[in-house]
Amino acid sequence: MQIPSSLAISGYDRARDAAQPGPTPARAEAAFGQAVGGVVSGLHANEQAATASMVSGADPHALVQALADTELAVQTAVSVRDRVVEAYLEILRMPV
Repeated sequence: MQIPSSLAISGYDRARDAAQPGPTPARAEAAFGQAVGGVVSGLHANEQAATASMVSGADPHALVQALADTELAVQTAVSVRDRVVEAYLEILRMPV
């Protein structure tokens, strides 16, 4: 069985790309901060949409969409919090 050289080259390229270092702590911190900021701004926008819908009798579909988006954001935040607590507890269990 003969393997074309183009397949071998693309395989080596993928392996090289996979071996590149990941984000540095500063970049990871900035990315996490941006994600949290996006969630918070989304929550504020959904709260304003829900308030406008209840006060002015606006589109009920907008209210349902805002509530669904808020529920998803809260579930995501709780999931992230649980993972952070789990990681912290795992660190505490490590022998010194």
